This record gives sequence, C-alpha cells and structure tokens, in this order.
Amino acid sequence: MSTPRNPTRNRLIDAALELFAHQGVTDTTTRQIAELAAVNEVTLFRQFGNKHGLLLAVIEEAAVFTHIGQTLVQQGNQTSSLDEALKEYANASLQALERVPEMVRSVVGEAGQYPAENREALGRGFSQANRYVAEYFETVIDRGQLDTHLSASKLASLLNGMLLGYAVIEFTSEFHDLWQNREDFLDSLVTLFLQGAVSNKPIQVNQSAASRSLVADLPASVVHTLLQRAKKQGLQDYALMYVLFGAGLNPAELVALERSHYFSDRAQQFLQITTGVPRQVPINQWIMGKRYGAYLKNPLVQWLKSRKDNASALFLNVDHQPFTEAELQQWWQELTLGMITPDGQAPTIVQAQQTWCVELFLRGMTLDQMQILTGWRPNQLEPYAQRAREKAALEQAIRLDQKT
Repeated sequence: MSTPRNPTRNRLIDAALELFAHQGVTDTTTRQIAELAAVNEVTLFRQFGNKHGLLLAVIEEAAVFTHIGQTLVQQGNQTSSLDEALKEYANASLQALERVPEMVRSVVGEAGQYPAENREALGRGFSQANRYVAEYFETVIDRGQLDTHLSASKLASLLNGMLLGYAVIEFTSEFHDLWQNREDFLDSLVTLFLQGAVSNKPIQVNQSAASRSLVADLPASVVHTLLQRAKKQGLQDYALMYVLFGAGLNPAELVALERSHYFSDRAQQFLQITTGVPRQVPINQWIMGKRYGAYLKNPLVQWLKSRKDNASALFLNVDHQPFTEAELQQWWQELTLGMITPDGQAPTIVQAQQTWCVELFLRGMTLDQMQILTGWRPNQLEPYAQRAREKAALEQAIRLDQKT
C-alpha cells in the first residue's frame, strides 16, 4: 500500500517523474528534483531516503499504468471482443512507455546498481501494475470465453513482459527487423494470445463461428441513435461520431488527425492517416442506409467552419488541446450511457470501426480493396467479410419471404 501523499510529496514525485522522463534516472540529481519541486533537498531525503526510493514512489504513486489497467478491467465487463480489448490495452501501454523513454532506459539499464531493498520494492511496484491485467483475464475466464493452462496472473505477466521487451528494444535500437512497425507487433501479440497462450483447444471452429467471436458490428438502429445523440451534444461531438462510422478509424488514428489531413471537393472527401499504416480513407456520406450530408456540407465540415482557433488538431478537448485516447474513451462512455446492444452489452468505441468494415463489405468492397483502406492483412479482414456474407444471406432470405 502506498504512503498517503501530501502536497510536498506530490511536488517531489511530479518533479522526479518530469526529470526522469526527460533525462533519465542517472543524470537526474536529487538537488535538481528538489529545486524543481521548490523544496529543500533534506526534505527529499527525509521523505524517500534516496533517489532510488523516490524512483519507487514515482512508479507506485504516479500510476502511469493504473488508469490503463482499470480501463481494461471495465472493458472486460463491457465487450466480448477479447482481441480488440487486448490490442487497445497493449497500444495504450506502449504509448505510456513512449512518453518516458529515458526513464525506461534508466530503469532497465541501471537496476543492478540499486540497493537490494529498492530492487525488491521495484518488483512490488511492477506486480501492482500487473494486478489490473490479471483481474481482466480472470473476468474473461470466469465468463467462459477462455480455456487456458495458465493462471490469469501468469497470462498478465507474459503480456506485460512482452510489452516491456518491445519498449526496451525500440528505445535502445531502431536498427532491427523483428517487426515492421508497432501495428505489426501488436497484431502478432494478440494472435499469439488468442491462438497460442490462451486457448488450449485445437481451433476447429467454422468460419461463421469465428466471425461471430471476432466481429461485433452494431445494428443500424444503434448507429443512428448514436449519431443523433452526438448531434444534440454539439458540432464537434457530431463530427467525431460521423468520422468514427463514416471512415472506420480506431481511437489512435482519430486522435492523431490534424486539419491538414482532411481533403474534400464536390466529388469526394477523405482523410490522410499518418498513424500505423499511412494511407487515405474516404469518409462515407451514407452510413447504414442514411445519408449524413454531402461532400461539401456534412458534420465534419460544419465543425471545422465553426472553429475560431488556430490549433492544428482536428478534434480538441475542453482545454483546446488535442484529444487523447483516454479522453476519447471517456467521451464515448458518456455519450453511450444507458445504451444496450442486442447482445445485452454497452456499445464500445471499437465497434464503430467493425461496423464500418462490415458495411463496406456489404456494399461490394473486395478483400484487396479493404486491405488498402485499412492496412490490415487478409486474415484479419476475413472475419468481417464472412460477417457481411452472413448478413447479406439473412437479408436475401427476408426479401424472398416478403415476395412470397
């Protein structure tokens, strides 16, 4: 259990985190930390003993991964899409590590120099961060979605160990060919857990069953309700929801968008995606059978025309700063409060991309074409294509029955 924090302790921990993140643990002195925190250096020693004790407090109390882990636990109760939940957690964890690269290098490279009591405490700090992920695995296992030879805590340890290993390799040398990019690493990681470390049964399901477990697209009624709710909230909310369902972006891609990434004329509108696989993605006028504006007049255009600021980001938070993924998730949860999908779950933001993907397959897009638009591999897209075939077959059967 962490020590209760007081204002002085807060300032010291915040100052240490800032300096550790920018210049590493070794190059940061206790005097620098005390000066930044506007306290006497003796106060630092009285509170933490030494710099390594302060490092432990930073890891335990700054809670870099606590919010991420808690979000994952919430997803365990809200979504049946294990692959999307794992990928979102892994992506968020790597982004958190990327914000403090010098600190990661220092902790990994210099841990052998720490006193034994600090190394022991450091291990406890890592275990605490691991607890939330283990709790998520326990939730999923209890719901009967996983068969595994390993305990939830072992699975969590493996996942976090691989994420930290990725960060160490990326932060120490970019000259390797272990993976093409972060997206490639994340896809491989999730595949390993879903088909290797997690399931202890041979994969003998038909394509239809596989698509149902991987794809959770939303029905048209839910999509249109979400768009109408967003419209009532304001211009930016409407534009955000429009882009989610009209362009099929994931949260990381959406928050990275800038004004300069949007292009339109009388015949088309599209976004230039710079996160993950660079590509261009059109924004559909038609979403689930309804038209939302035209190329030159739609929710996104109206939002951009209303802005009086000079910020480069396409979407802004209440402080007029670019949206973060955590803020986007919070926005989605508030907007969907009280909504339930046909499977009895609250809609999740990742389902917007899944819904878009299935809809484009229904409209006639091929695997090759969708591979270009999404940057995904064919085996990732096949469950969405199968889901589209299932929906098309159901719709055709209904039409035939109505004709009869």
